[in-house]
Amino acid sequence: MRKAKPKKRILLPDPKFGDTLVTRFVNSLMSDGKKNIAYKVFYQAIDAVAEKNKDAEKSPLEIWRKALENITPQVEVKSRRIGGATFQVPQEVRPDRKIALAIKHMILFARKRSGKSMAEKLSAEILAGYNNEGGAFKKKEDMHKMAEANKAFAFFRF
Repeated sequence: MRKAKPKKRILLPDPKFGDTLVTRFVNSLMSDGKKNIAYKVFYQAIDAVAEKNKDAEKSPLEIWRKALENITPQVEVKSRRIGGATFQVPQEVRPDRKIALAIKHMILFARKRSGKSMAEKLSAEILAGYNNEGGAFKKKEDMHKMAEANKAFAFFRF
């Protein structure tokens, strides 16, 4: 490599829960640098999850964490060109990329949902992920199926 690896930035924990994963999620949710709005949307979504799951013994933040865990992919396929043919080679996902993919998919499918506000859509996607359903969970399942189908090309790993 010609350049040095960039340093990992240290994220400050969020003001309400004191959690850096929440900050990471909010940073991905944010658009046009409007972090306050992104925090408001996230906290409203968490409150909506709490309202919908009053009887559950888990806190809404634990429900959100479990939903993220449920939509986190373990393997993915990467294209690899060998001798004029392109193969989809299954590979394990690095731990930091796992989290990034889960966050990205949850936000993407929340934005695609129908609903009034982003907070409503996000809370619906969180609950869907918690119950092993919804778009983000389906995306993870599709990634795993693709990797399983191309298991024969695993020896092309690089």
